[in-house]
Amino acid sequence: MKGKVFCVGVGPGDPELLTLKAVRLIRDNEVIAVPGRTAEDSAAYRIASAAVPEMSGKELVPLFMPMTEDRGILSEAHRRCAETLKSYLAAGRDVVYLTLGDPTVYCTFAYLQPLIENDGFAVEYVSGVPSFCAAAARLGIPLAEGDEPVHVIPGVCSDEDLALPGTCVLMRTGRHMPAAKEALRRGGRDVLAAENCTMENERVFRGVEEIPDGSGYFTVVIAKERAEKDLTE
Repeated sequence: MKGKVFCVGVGPGDPELLTLKAVRLIRDNEVIAVPGRTAEDSAAYRIASAAVPEMSGKELVPLFMPMTEDRGILSEAHRRCAETLKSYLAAGRDVVYLTLGDPTVYCTFAYLQPLIENDGFAVEYVSGVPSFCAAAARLGIPLAEGDEPVHVIPGVCSDEDLALPGTCVLMRTGRHMPAAKEALRRGGRDVLAAENCTMENERVFRGVEEIPDGSGYFTVVIAKERAEKDLTE
């Protein structure tokens, strides 16, 4: 029997936001893989271990993938991590791979999946609470109402992005925040943001000017289209 990889989303940071399925899979499996140089340094591990303390006694497998745009370095890291996972699967052992938020949204496991499946091993995704949904809840606002669309934009947003109807969600802005703020000022939208949402060092910002230029990687910006004023008033 070959093993299977469960890519499990642990949510945005609050251990109480782990799903029952995530908790069950962590408890039922002995091999837990986490992104990072060491398991203990992984945010996903710290979140999950607060909900499942017994996880510290399991076999922890750190999988380091560097933050770089060098495709050669990334490709080699992905290959190495996939080979590590496949060594457990070939021995008939299931692996739970922990990731922040929801595994279908900008998750590095997506690069490992084809390398694993191409060798005949099975992969299953387990949903978690996405960071932008948690941010909207923390800010006390709906992401969308009626037939409004929601646009998720990674990195730097453009004027064209902010001309889209409905709500724009900015993720992974990081060092590009000053440029993003300039675009947001021109866009004329209602802007709110949450940094490290639901974590101990969480900060919320209401308005473009409150958002620090050096806000962290885990900052989610929600830019809502302003409702047109009722001309009959």
